[in-house]
Amino acid sequence: MAEGKNKFSTARTERRRRGPGGPGGPGSGMVPGEKPKDFKGTIRKLLGYLKRYHVALGFVVAFAALSAVFSIYGPKVLSRAITELFNGLVSKYTAGAGGGIDFDKILGIIGTLLILYLASLAFGMIQGWIMSGITQKTGYDLRNRISEKIHVMPMRYFESNAIGDVLSRITNDVDTLTQSMGQSVTQLIFSVTNIIGAIVMMLSISPLMTLIALVMLPVSIGFIALIMKFSQKHFYRQQEFLGKVNGQVEEDVTGHAIVKLFNHEDASIREFEETNDILYKSAWKSQFLSGLMQPIINFVSNMGYVAVAIIGGVLAFQRVITVGDIQAFIVYVRNFTQPITMMAQVVNQLQSMAASAERVFAFLDEEEETPDVGETEMGEASGLVDFANVHFGYNEDKIIINDLTEHIAPGSTVAIVGPTGAGKTTLVKLLMRFYDVNDGAILIDGQDIRTIRRPNLRRNFGMVLQDTWLFKGTIMENIKYGRPDATDEEVKEAAKAAHVHRFIKTLPDGYNMMLSEDADNISAGQKQLLTIARAILADSPILILDEATSSVDTRTEGLIQKAMDNLKHGHTSFVIAHRLSTIKNADVILVMDHGDVIEQGTHEELLAAGGFYADLYNAQFDVISA
Repeated sequence: MAEGKNKFSTARTERRRRGPGGPGGPGSGMVPGEKPKDFKGTIRKLLGYLKRYHVALGFVVAFAALSAVFSIYGPKVLSRAITELFNGLVSKYTAGAGGGIDFDKILGIIGTLLILYLASLAFGMIQGWIMSGITQKTGYDLRNRISEKIHVMPMRYFESNAIGDVLSRITNDVDTLTQSMGQSVTQLIFSVTNIIGAIVMMLSISPLMTLIALVMLPVSIGFIALIMKFSQKHFYRQQEFLGKVNGQVEEDVTGHAIVKLFNHEDASIREFEETNDILYKSAWKSQFLSGLMQPIINFVSNMGYVAVAIIGGVLAFQRVITVGDIQAFIVYVRNFTQPITMMAQVVNQLQSMAASAERVFAFLDEEEETPDVGETEMGEASGLVDFANVHFGYNEDKIIINDLTEHIAPGSTVAIVGPTGAGKTTLVKLLMRFYDVNDGAILIDGQDIRTIRRPNLRRNFGMVLQDTWLFKGTIMENIKYGRPDATDEEVKEAAKAAHVHRFIKTLPDGYNMMLSEDADNISAGQKQLLTIARAILADSPILILDEATSSVDTRTEGLIQKAMDNLKHGHTSFVIAHRLSTIKNADVILVMDHGDVIEQGTHEELLAAGGFYADLYNAQFDVISA
């Protein structure tokens, strides 16, 4: 059982794309994020992309720096109020009735302090408003560019890359990029300004205390590096097994019936417990170690405060500095150490930003569909199709269609049959110019389709596929998809021809019924009939019917067959079918194997020949009879 279970385990794939870091918790900002392959190159490319916002970014830098500067100068002003209060109390007890606290002077200092902090707040809000605009415009532009890119990408890209990965780039990656950019840029400016400003202000108060405070920095960094060295491997392991746990839960839920059918519940539970146990241990270790970071840093910082207080007290006693300066210095030490910790988070955010930007730019840099070289405008085709010595291979060194020559008369029904991998669907893709031939030519009405603009060419095609595609909207809107200007009456006539009108009338809202996102509120056969109605309404001169009846019951297949007969009437039709009983009435049947047309003729002619087609047909008949 263990061996079988391991086979199931290795077959699993992580469907959940891992995020940029580990779970939250103390010190979680230090968790290593998803790292880009080329950090510097990606940052340069991103900066080049952001040049259009250079003026706005300049204001962001200026206002963020000003906000930090006004905030930094605040403790120095406050120190004067504290010194004044301290001196007033001392003079009151030493000078008697002649001494006291000058409240007017203190109130004046506090008023100045209030103005400083209000200015810091105002500049911070302005830079935040500008930066939010930049990040959202960047996300808006990138999503638009990705959307436009999708429509000019070659078909081979989508056939060799997971759709979920493309969706992740337009959602997760763009969001991560904009959020990380908005946070990291502001934090970086704030941190750098605070560090520099704090050092300057500390030096202005006491170079000796500044030296003592700076000694604490390498000690803190040493502890951080030591903790990260031990915790990093646990965080990576935690993320790895978090993905496995999520993947296993997803598989067990989506395949719940199969798990029960094969009595695999106990094995699934044991496997989950093992994976969950590893996740628990790695998560516990990573969280515990990262949780040590803040207390240790606080301890080191507090030791620094103690040292500063002791040395500051001595210097104040010697009248080298004032009591207020000691208080201000402690604030500046905190202003110095906090940005250091924040910089570690900024580095992690920059890594996440660069990793997401790298994926987005990689997609935008992908090779696009071969540009249209011709400017030939094609009107409505008559349906005359010629394959002239066509050679094609998805890779040039592996040709799968060899020297195909066929003449298809207008209005003909051409059935394409053959085993899996014979080249049936490839032939259709070449017709639609999803791929261009390597050699030879495909002509429609005597024109080489490579000289016709793709949108103009594809306007002459209608398609009904095995995998139905309906979008979230009303039934009326879905049928009108290929011809938005059609009248409601024309839609109903198309639905009648597709034998789906009666079904639609039984629905609560009829043609205005809203289909769900996956159209799972109607059956597979009803979906197929709706796509046929859509093709009938579009009334394209050339039709492609790809396994349109393969996943429905016999009664629905009969309805679909009648609908397709109505659809094919007066059109040149290419029908891909595995159920050979559905293409008996085709004008010509092309039998393909390994990219070559090895037989052609009518159903009766091919049966009489007793060749490859006859074997296929008889094999299906034997299976049905059995």
